[in-house]
Amino acid sequence: MVKEIQLRITLKEEERSDILVIKSAIKLDIDKEDITGVKVLRKSIDARKPKIILNYKVAVYIREALPKSSEYTFKYKDVSKSKPVHIIGFGPAGMYAALRCIELGYKPIVLERGKNVQDRRRDLKAINQDHFVNEDSNYCFGEGGAGTYSDGKLYTRSLKRGDVRRIFENLVFHGATNQILIDAHPHIGTNKLPKVVQNIRETILNYGGEIHFETRVVNFSISNNKIQAIQLKNGDEMTANRVILATGHSARDIYYLLHNKEIALEAKSFAMGVRVEHPQHIIDSIQYHCSGERNSLLPAASYGLVHQVNNRGVYSFCMCPGGFIVPAATANGEVVVNGMSPSKRNNLFANSGIVVEINAEQDLRKYEKFGVLKGLEYQKNLEKLAFTAGGRSQVAPAQRLIDFVEGNLSNTLNPTSYQPGLNSSPLHSLLPKLIGSRLRKGFQAFGQKMKGYYTNEANIVGVESRTSSPVSIPRNEQLEHPQIEGLFPCGEGGGYAGGIISAAMDGERCAEAAIIGL
Repeated sequence: MVKEIQLRITLKEEERSDILVIKSAIKLDIDKEDITGVKVLRKSIDARKPKIILNYKVAVYIREALPKSSEYTFKYKDVSKSKPVHIIGFGPAGMYAALRCIELGYKPIVLERGKNVQDRRRDLKAINQDHFVNEDSNYCFGEGGAGTYSDGKLYTRSLKRGDVRRIFENLVFHGATNQILIDAHPHIGTNKLPKVVQNIRETILNYGGEIHFETRVVNFSISNNKIQAIQLKNGDEMTANRVILATGHSARDIYYLLHNKEIALEAKSFAMGVRVEHPQHIIDSIQYHCSGERNSLLPAASYGLVHQVNNRGVYSFCMCPGGFIVPAATANGEVVVNGMSPSKRNNLFANSGIVVEINAEQDLRKYEKFGVLKGLEYQKNLEKLAFTAGGRSQVAPAQRLIDFVEGNLSNTLNPTSYQPGLNSSPLHSLLPKLIGSRLRKGFQAFGQKMKGYYTNEANIVGVESRTSSPVSIPRNEQLEHPQIEGLFPCGEGGGYAGGIISAAMDGERCAEAAIIGL
């Protein structure tokens, strides 16, 4: 017999290795000797009160053995001689599209502008130390996409788009820790994701798929509104009649290409702002009600904040406890910041994007001349402004938090995790009023919700501009572009995902759609 129950465990109780068995026996009113095993299904922390509780959802096995393996199996086939599906981009959407193609008996041919995870490291080092951005290999472009070297948080609200558990199980199948199947807010970690990504690559290659790194797509051959071929930067051309476009939200050249070919695009709302960085001990003390070091059983504390200011949402995005701020520009002449966390989340700082919702229809009237690309141009202008304010390198403009709200230039800045360095700048006057005025009110409101958050011990760093794409690529109910037969816009770049898991689910769906009639 197996029974699923909820348990509430104190931190003191958590110190006991057998506490789940003991508490399960009490709750079920059975002898603990009858319990042959307890499987943790979900774990979360309730820190709303000073007495912190760990919430467990468990499956209790009563006089029955625990299963030895997952209920999910991934049956990959030799597709070396099968019909091809071309996939542009090898982030989460592209990877999972390729894996799904193999399961379904079709050969994925992946074209990725960036490098593999090992070679990509050198280009990230060049951004951090030499302030040089390789426009094809950086924190956004390369094997695994932005998630590989920016964080790897796996939380998603996209529960109706597909089998979320299947995506997690596949990550575990390829080397991720089982803990991601349990945690309420799972996270692999920037230090561990590259190996998982490499394992996915090896699966694709071992079963007959192809992956071409440093292969940038520069054009499509289209005849009678149907994809005929893909043209590459090196001058080669590949015949193709099914193309999954999974290029991510920062592949601006793809948007320009489609727009110039008069292929329909749509402007969409997005968000922009700054990244705020606190010492981690401040966030711990607020969230865990402690004055000194947090309990060793607790992870680095995180937070989620939202506030409405003048009919626009101001909210935290991609919160990284125990993490780093990283330079996420995809071209020289721009400064973009993002966040990442190692698996242990043991750095001294906590950082999060704090961004303002931008309505494409109402907020960008000065950019109407750019048509559907108006949001993209707005992004670019703010990133160029940050580049200039930082000193025309990857040094980022920054300001102490209260100084920003009160309109004072910071004479000094706090220590930071951002390797290229910070330059004190008047972000309160540099940011457009649309963003800056709402951020100021938002930060004050957050200080009321989290006592101690509103402090000059925190820096704000500009700019956080790549939360999502300001452009979407339309598709019909068959997930195909309504104008171009054989083109399947996918993932974050198409406007259909907002993170690793939702992008992966969309990749699988697009693979299933692309093979119909092939």
